[in-house]
Amino acid sequence: MHSPPTLLLRPALIVASGLPLLTEPVEAFDPPEGEKEAEMQAAFERDLKDLNAAIEKNANDVDLYSRRGDVHFFLANFDEAVADYDRMVELEPKLDGSHWRRGMAGQFERYHSFDNVDRENGIWRYLSQVKAYGQEKAREGLLKYEKDDREPFPDVYRLFAGTIAADDILERIADADIDERNRQKRLFYAELYIGLELAVSDEPAEARKHLALAAENSWPEPAGYGPRYMWQVARLHRDLIDAALQNLTPADE
Repeated sequence: MHSPPTLLLRPALIVASGLPLLTEPVEAFDPPEGEKEAEMQAAFERDLKDLNAAIEKNANDVDLYSRRGDVHFFLANFDEAVADYDRMVELEPKLDGSHWRRGMAGQFERYHSFDNVDRENGIWRYLSQVKAYGQEKAREGLLKYEKDDREPFPDVYRLFAGTIAADDILERIADADIDERNRQKRLFYAELYIGLELAVSDEPAEARKHLALAAENSWPEPAGYGPRYMWQVARLHRDLIDAALQNLTPADE
């Protein structure tokens, strides 16, 4: 089966969470389903119209480009999102090394010099390199970290290194002596990155199951900007896989 197009095939737009905030986020919302998701999309369209008008009046406002870049991303306008993030760096060059949403080619190494304890940067670098160079080379190039004890990232990083299975990660979370909020937090990131690993491994149906579980998780919305952004990543990947699977012909299967 041909693999569906995913955000991972767009190395110019790689995101991560848990990193320093650049601007205030767009308005928070609960994980939507059905009509609520349509309402969310309509709200983003309205936000985009307002931001376009605001940028026409002030073409050098970094915050406006940041907010519009996010809205473009949430609407799956990936090229436009990259352009807005690039414009932010043009206006404020000091953002170049720390702009985790921009993720241009080589951005991973630059961000690693900015923050070498955040494994998500290394994970996204790996995901982008799998398609370009293959799994073996991508694993050889995994960034090294002095520490990053935030669960479940040590185990997730081992997943990409090929030294732990996805089921083992989920079992460890289920057995952990933690409260339910922390369990949902760990499950969100585990399901997200397990799904993305399956996506780059050309297993779209299995990837979709895990990405859907991440998108259904209620923890990201109240947790903060980074988690909410990553919830959008889960949703967008799920939807892209859905669209691709629906468009497959018998010859593609």
